[in-house]
Amino acid sequence: MKSIRHLLLSILLCAGAYGEAQESAPKTFTNPLLPTGPDPWVEYKDGVYYYMNTTGTNLTVWRTPNIADLGTAEKKVLWQPPAAGPYSHDLWAPEIHFLSGKWYIYFAADGGSNQSHRIWVIENPSADPFQGGWTLKGKVAEASDKWAIDVSVFEDRGQLYIIWSGWAADTNDTQSIYIARLKNPWTVDGPRTRLSTPEYPWEKVGDVDQRKQPDDPPHIDVNEGPEVLKHNGKLFLIYSASACWTDHYALGMLEAASGSDLLNLSSWKKSSKPVFQQSSEAGVYAPGHNGFFKSPDGKQDWIIYHANSKSGQGCGAHRSPRAQPFTWNADGTPNFGVPVGAGAAIPRPADP
Repeated sequence: MKSIRHLLLSILLCAGAYGEAQESAPKTFTNPLLPTGPDPWVEYKDGVYYYMNTTGTNLTVWRTPNIADLGTAEKKVLWQPPAAGPYSHDLWAPEIHFLSGKWYIYFAADGGSNQSHRIWVIENPSADPFQGGWTLKGKVAEASDKWAIDVSVFEDRGQLYIIWSGWAADTNDTQSIYIARLKNPWTVDGPRTRLSTPEYPWEKVGDVDQRKQPDDPPHIDVNEGPEVLKHNGKLFLIYSASACWTDHYALGMLEAASGSDLLNLSSWKKSSKPVFQQSSEAGVYAPGHNGFFKSPDGKQDWIIYHANSKSGQGCGAHRSPRAQPFTWNADGTPNFGVPVGAGAAIPRPADP
């Protein structure tokens, strides 16, 4: 009887400790999610969030049941480029996607000079992207094969599309947003369409300090980092405008109806104002290159983006990933609000 009483007491104590642990589990988190992490991206599958950001030298993936716990998440280098060749240097803005039953990671890379930046993709048939082997499927380019970075893919009405930031010709003076159809996850099907190019003053802040960037022209206009958000039969293409080395880096928006001819510029309507921008009051500068995800319970909409904590920190490792919930306006457009400052308590994405 004594051993049974001891067993029951142990069970009760363990249950009490578990209850206390549940009660004491953090209900909030603070930004930034990691000390550094430009160009954040999130893909959700089977209860797991897969996260990537630019490391420059490899393709690393983090995984966690809740993005609020990204700082303690498991991570793994899934692919290392060769020491030389056309995709050996400057790996930028990688994104992991699960398409047609396989995992794909898209990224931009070059052979040692920015002029040669192009889009590449690797594939893994394993159900678990941390297992199995990754194979380079090759360069993803349409016929003109011009400079290209910041790739993303999305599906609408059964058709897969690719979007990216690129040059019209071979001159580094303007970056625009392009779209094309995909025949499969690694093959472009047909010509590109330019959807957006810098035209408003808030999109054209891009003077270059040529002491720091001697190979660039004195000014560059930038639209980059396109990402698609779907809601109630509409597609919102959210992109980053102005140069990332300025505090004025901000998010712009294009809107189209699902099922419309997405390669026709007239299907898209461009917002004349930024939809998300710096807040000196919150100490958040140059917010941009975002992604979107739902909370684990599937009910909350979240934006993830990078930003600097001080003015003038530019395009380097000071950029850190941040997340916050957003809502929807009465006209069906997203309302991202204003950036939440570092250290401010934010309720965690809701668990099921």
